[in-house]
Amino acid sequence: MTVSENVLGAFLRDRRMRLDPAVFGFQVGRRRTPGLRREEVAQRANISPTWYTWLEQGRGGAPSAHVLDRIAAGLMLTEPERDHLHILAFGHPPEARYREPEGISPRLQRVLDAMPFSPAILRTATWDVVAWNKAATVILTDYAKLPKDKRNILRLIFSDERVRAAQDDWRNVARYVVGAFRADAMRAGAGVEIQLLVDELSASSPEFKALWDDNEVTGMRDGIKRLHHPLLGAIELEFSTFAVEGRSDLNMLVYSPANEAVMERFQAVIGAAGR
Repeated sequence: MTVSENVLGAFLRDRRMRLDPAVFGFQVGRRRTPGLRREEVAQRANISPTWYTWLEQGRGGAPSAHVLDRIAAGLMLTEPERDHLHILAFGHPPEARYREPEGISPRLQRVLDAMPFSPAILRTATWDVVAWNKAATVILTDYAKLPKDKRNILRLIFSDERVRAAQDDWRNVARYVVGAFRADAMRAGAGVEIQLLVDELSASSPEFKALWDDNEVTGMRDGIKRLHHPLLGAIELEFSTFAVEGRSDLNMLVYSPANEAVMERFQAVIGAAGR
C-alpha cells in the first residue's frame, strides 16, 4: 500500500496533529510538528507506540474494534469521527452501542416549532418522547402534562385509555408499534434498556406480552395513521420518520394532514388553542 492509499493512517495523523499537547499535560518544548506525538497517542490509548506508528504508516494490520475505540478516545474524536474511523478500518460503521440521550438543543426545538400545523416529536431508541411542538400537544398528546416516565409511546399505547380509544384500530396499531420498537431499540444496541421496559409492560399488560412473544419485527419509516380526535372527529394523518444528524440516539417523527380538509381543521383547532 502506498502512502497516498493509507487513508486510515492519514486520518489518524491529521487528527493527532490537531491536538494541543498542553491540554493533555504533555510538555510542549520544542516540537518539529504540531499536535501530539505518536507515542503520546499510544500512551493515551494504552497501546504499543511501535504498533500505533505502524498503523499510521499502513504497516500495522487491521486493529480490533476495541483498540480502535481506545484510539478514538485518545484522540478525542467526536461520534461522527469515530464512525468514520471504523468505516476507514473495516468498511462499515461501528456496532451500535446505546447511550443515554443528551438534552435537546434550542436548535432542535426550533426545528419542531417551525412546523405549526404538523405534529412533530423527537423520540429516543427506547421510544421515550423527549421533545414536541405545539401541534403535537393539540393533536396527539399533551406531553408536558405527563410525568417524565410516562412520556413513552409504548406505555401510552398499552396503559393510557385515552390514547387507546383514539386509535382507529388499536390492535393493529399496537402490533405495528411493538414490531417497530423492537427493530429500533435493537438497532441502537439498547439491550438492557429494552429488557427493563419489556419486563415492566409484560407484567402490566398481557396484550403487550403476547405481541412481544410473537417476535414480529417491522419498520416505521412512513405511513398513514387514523385517529379519533375529541374535537376534530375522525382524521387521517401521513407520517414520516427522520434520523437526526449527529444524534444517533434520536429520531424525529412528523405527522401531516392527509388532505386539505384536514389541514383546514388543524389550523382552526391549533390556532384556537394558542389564543
